[in-house]
Amino acid sequence: MGEWRINPWQSLKTVLRPLDPVLLLILVALMVYAVVLMVSASSDRIESQLIHMALALALMWVVACIPSQRLLSLALPLYLVGVALLVAVLLFGEVSKGAQRWLNIGVTRIQPSELMKIAMPLMLAWFFQKREGHIGWREFIVASALFAAPVALIVKQPDLGTSLLVAAAGLYVIFFAGLSWKLILPALVAGIVAISAVAMFGDTLCQPDFAWPGLRDYQKQRVCTLLDPTRDPLNKGFHIIQSTIAIGSGGVDGKGWMQGTQTHLSFLPERHTDFIFAVLAEEFGLIGALLLLLMYFALLARGAYIAAIAPTLGTRLLAGAVTMIFFTYVFVNMGMVSGILPVVGVPLPFISYGGTALVTLCLGVGILMSIRHGKLALKR
Repeated sequence: MGEWRINPWQSLKTVLRPLDPVLLLILVALMVYAVVLMVSASSDRIESQLIHMALALALMWVVACIPSQRLLSLALPLYLVGVALLVAVLLFGEVSKGAQRWLNIGVTRIQPSELMKIAMPLMLAWFFQKREGHIGWREFIVASALFAAPVALIVKQPDLGTSLLVAAAGLYVIFFAGLSWKLILPALVAGIVAISAVAMFGDTLCQPDFAWPGLRDYQKQRVCTLLDPTRDPLNKGFHIIQSTIAIGSGGVDGKGWMQGTQTHLSFLPERHTDFIFAVLAEEFGLIGALLLLLMYFALLARGAYIAAIAPTLGTRLLAGAVTMIFFTYVFVNMGMVSGILPVVGVPLPFISYGGTALVTLCLGVGILMSIRHGKLALKR
């Protein structure tokens, strides 16, 4: 009998085959940068963040191994489970810091809204693929209803940051599916008019007795604080003031690793999570910030390339939406940290401390890898 031997190199190639080497290289570079920043921002959290990274990478590989059409076939059950869990949060969720976002399932607590960041684009991409060749105004109405229901449940919690990301994920798919500019332009014009009005008449609109329709008082205060952080410099405006000081003081080449005064004298709040970009800008300056932006640009470019070569309508919509979700994370986080957007609690992708957001983002990378692997398989 011949001896059966296992070829380790061949086994490794089989395991790694679903992974896109370009995406993997970019992701590893971002995680190395994250560890460097975390050592300075909060060194006692390094061990737990490394565990988060290992778990996120493992789940990314699992998703990458699943054929992209199989992923789309999971869209409906994932969406229905996600909506059911959001309803359960509304009815039975635990309240923490004034928000009802968590669901206790016995062994742990989960945040169902995170699931919708993946389930939403999956669901809409699957829906439009099913209706390929027959996409008209009826399909867009149905897609809008599918999009609006979970977003409304997340807003109800309230969780403005997550609702913004889930809404963006759904809107990207609807836009890429061919939504007419005749419907987009009026919404853009209305948004510009509203922002201009708030900027011009902020002193009147931000008075305590002036109510903003559709917004809670704390959401109104976030916008008013953005317009003038000095209204409440020791409370609501403290985050933005300290963050902009840290960013500005970094200059071109920064103060040096672990030499940031705003960071290490504890002036900068949430320095290991939402405001870690301020740590980067203070210690590594404009050069460090541009290096991070270059990594993000490479990630977005690779995602756009995968979307362009995706073999089916559903995978093109899904890859495009996932790529734009990464852009939304980056734009919103850097915007709020630098004082050009309200503070809404969106982490810096792959850099901020935390397991939930990191897993969600790596699942997105896994989806891109699955689509890329499926395209390669068709060529063979």
